[in-house]
Amino acid sequence: MVWMTNKVLAIIPARGDSKGFPKKNIALLNGLPLIAWTIQASLKSKYICKTLVTSDSEEILDISNHYGAEVLKRPDEYATDSSSSEDVVRHTLSSLKQEFDYIILLQPTSPLRNAEDIDAAFELFFGSKATSLISVCEVDNKLYKAFKEDANGYLSGISNNQYPFMRRQDLPKAFMSNGAIYIVEVDSFLKNNSFYSNKTVSYQMPEERSVDIDSKEDLDRIESQKI
Repeated sequence: MVWMTNKVLAIIPARGDSKGFPKKNIALLNGLPLIAWTIQASLKSKYICKTLVTSDSEEILDISNHYGAEVLKRPDEYATDSSSSEDVVRHTLSSLKQEFDYIILLQPTSPLRNAEDIDAAFELFFGSKATSLISVCEVDNKLYKAFKEDANGYLSGISNNQYPFMRRQDLPKAFMSNGAIYIVEVDSFLKNNSFYSNKTVSYQMPEERSVDIDSKEDLDRIESQKI
């Protein structure tokens, strides 16, 4: 099988600084640091052979190591507000002596994505001819009925000029990335510097597991659900 002959690296990016929610990545969720939820899900996956946390914060690295992840200290130049996930992945790959065939990016702000989601995403990905996969959740398709203005102030449909006048039940389904899972072939990533390719498939997750922690209120709301 594919997963037995190819190496999969899980990268968990975790900056120490979060202006809106200080120490967000290690805030406690039901008594467990937020990042630990993602580490544990990654370690339970049957497809991932290395789980690595990259961070500029020694505190995050120590906590991550405690929960079983390997760690990589990230230089300050890759820990700024303008640093992208792509920058972080390229730095990680260049820092490792071991070579991998696939990368899975797992953001610690998606704690409800579990090992079952990860494995199901890999099975979908490996069963396709795709070079990348992005997890999504379904959103209201009324966005297809939106208009945009051109330079002259004239309206046109945001997708085409038919959708704004169609019944919503006749419109295509719409999906949005939920930030939980990104899988990509290493060669494709290095060539395109992107988790997206012209052969990207989706792994659909329910709305209740597609939460993205951005504030203390988000964290409190999940805790109140007694996960």
